[in-house]
Amino acid sequence: METVSPEFVRAAPRLDGMVMSAVGYRTEGERPGLHRGLPSPYLTLIFSLDGPVVSGASPEQAGGADADRTDIVLGGLHQSPAYVVRPEHEAGIQLAVHPLAARALFGVPASELADELVTPGAEVMGRSAADVREMLCEQGGWEERFAFLSAYLRQRAAEESGGTVRPEVAEAWAWLARHRGVGTLHGLSRHVALSERRLTTLFRAETGLSPKQAGRLMRFQRARDAVVRLVAAGAAPDLARVAADCGYYDHSHLVRDFRQYTGVSPSGWLAEECRNIQAGSHGGGEE
Repeated sequence: METVSPEFVRAAPRLDGMVMSAVGYRTEGERPGLHRGLPSPYLTLIFSLDGPVVSGASPEQAGGADADRTDIVLGGLHQSPAYVVRPEHEAGIQLAVHPLAARALFGVPASELADELVTPGAEVMGRSAADVREMLCEQGGWEERFAFLSAYLRQRAAEESGGTVRPEVAEAWAWLARHRGVGTLHGLSRHVALSERRLTTLFRAETGLSPKQAGRLMRFQRARDAVVRLVAAGAAPDLARVAADCGYYDHSHLVRDFRQYTGVSPSGWLAEECRNIQAGSHGGGEE
């Protein structure tokens, strides 16, 4: 089969900061393989418009009988890559959801999604999510799909009763985002007038991560986005410069984070993802 260029369509979310990015994707004639779903400071929500998304915590699991298979993917905050089987053809809509919007959109705090790398979305969101997926599959264009999905999520936010996020936790997340993940726990705890231990307990109970872990993910997201922008522009990324700009101690510090969050070196990850970067599949977030 002739290979067709991947199609990636971005939409501007209009959900009051609950959804940070939305991407529709379609590929045909791809060589089957594995894709690394990288950790980020956002939850992942995918509605597959093709077959189920097949994934695992390792390449062996993703390719084995115990792989996770679901038409609606809901991923919590995690600190290692998810391995996703890339089939010959696929289509779907992927959203990056703010973790503090989990209660409003899913009825549970983000921490309840952290135990599993992937949770079947219908188990959390109910039958209505499966109905929405079927309707998305029937619609003919991306603009129509994005509008329909936005309306559905807006309705969920109006109807869900998952409780409220403590203001100290909400402000702690905002402070980390303003500091792009570089601020200290001491400075953060003083800002929200809580002890470091109490802040960490409340923050973890809401998000599934400690403030330090969340800050590291924000910093890594910024560094990864910087590398992606350079590659998309046709430039060779200067990792030492990226490390300095994003608050890392040095180049080797950035490489260590890349290895933790991707499982490979920066150059190894870029070699795998270069075609998708050029096609526009990466980007988006809080910056």
